[in-house]
This record gives sequence, C-alpha cells and structure tokens, in this order.
Amino acid sequence: MSEKRTTASAEYAASFAARLIIPEAAEPHLGYRGISRCLDMVVSALLLALSLPLLLAAATLIYLSSPGPILFRHRRLGLRGRPFLCFKFRTMIPGAHSRRNEVKETLQISGTRVKHRRDPRVTPVGRLLRRFSIDEFPQLFNVLVGDMSLVGPRPLPIDELEQCTPDQLQRLAVKPGLTCIWQVSGRSEIDLEGQIRLDLEYIRRRTLWLDLSILMRTPWVVLSGRGAY
Repeated sequence: MSEKRTTASAEYAASFAARLIIPEAAEPHLGYRGISRCLDMVVSALLLALSLPLLLAAATLIYLSSPGPILFRHRRLGLRGRPFLCFKFRTMIPGAHSRRNEVKETLQISGTRVKHRRDPRVTPVGRLLRRFSIDEFPQLFNVLVGDMSLVGPRPLPIDELEQCTPDQLQRLAVKPGLTCIWQVSGRSEIDLEGQIRLDLEYIRRRTLWLDLSILMRTPWVVLSGRGAY
C-alpha cells in the first residue's frame, strides 16, 4: 500500500469515526474489564511466543511465493470508533484492491463484502493460511497492545461499517476481538447481517465465562477449517 493511500485511508477513517457517537458498553460484572485485559496480555504474549516458528514459516512462504509485503495492514475502528491499524498476513496478490469490482462482477457478488471461496486474488499460500486462520495470528500484537481483545466482535472494514444501521454500529461499544461468537458458530458461512446480529447478542450476554467458552471452542473450529475462505 502506498504512503499516499495509507494517509488517505487514515484521514478517511478519522473522519468517519468522528461522526460516530458510540457509548461504551456497561461492564457485565465487577472486575470484568481488569480481568479481561490481564487475560488478553498474558494469553497473547504466550501465544506469540509459542507460535513464533509458525509465524516465521508463514512469513517465509509468503515472501517466496509472491511479490509484495508479508504483512497486510488495514485501518479498522476499535472501541467507540477509535481507528487503529489491524495486522494480518498478506493472502492476496499485489494490487488486489484494484480488482475488487472485477471480482464482484465475475463472481456475481452483490453488496459491499467481497469474500468468496473462488476469489482469484487469493494466492495458494493465502488459501492455506486462511483455512486455518494463520493469516490472523499477527493480530495477537493488536491484542497485546490493547487495540483488540481476545474475544469480541471481529473488526470490520470501514466500508462495511458505513452500511450498518445505528443499532448495528453498537458493536463498536466494545473492543474488537481475535475470535467471536460467530467464529465458533459457522464463520464465513454466516452472512454479514447474521454476524452483526450475533455480535450484538454477545455484547448483551458477555461475561468472563462466555469469553472463556468461546476461547476454548476456537482451536477446534480453526483446525476443522469449517467456514474459512
């Protein structure tokens, strides 16, 4: 991504965020926020240390298999609309964004979201990384620094947030997460509206025990590869 485009994206994200009025969600029970943050820091640091060989292997495969950066950085909105840079391993060919409309037409995709099993922009290595969610491992850094949490609504691209109703935008009342309730309930097999509905349900129901339940279910869902594309 060029410096000019990155700057424009940052300005656009800040402009959109400034128009939002999102109250922070109430703490579900005493001590939840502090315990959740401690859990985020300890688990993300531990997972980063344990997965270092996997991260290095993924980075090497991306570097050797296609030109372009190893990491994909995209500006998302976090708690109460605060912009931050979200990290992922790059899974698409260079210039993928410029082919967005072409892919939508070819695959007959309507709406804002372009996510399809047969997306020709995804590289062979990228498909492997996506199948087991390895492409999202760099977001452990986002969790460690506090932009994200281990559990919470997945951070959506800003163009998808623009299509949300005021009620749907309440998903920004909590930190975005590395995993979430719809990730363990079908992943991409659930449409965007269904995902947002489950995000709002999570916010209403969230407790430390629900977070732990989602975390414990996530590895099995990831290893199965179900709904990943």
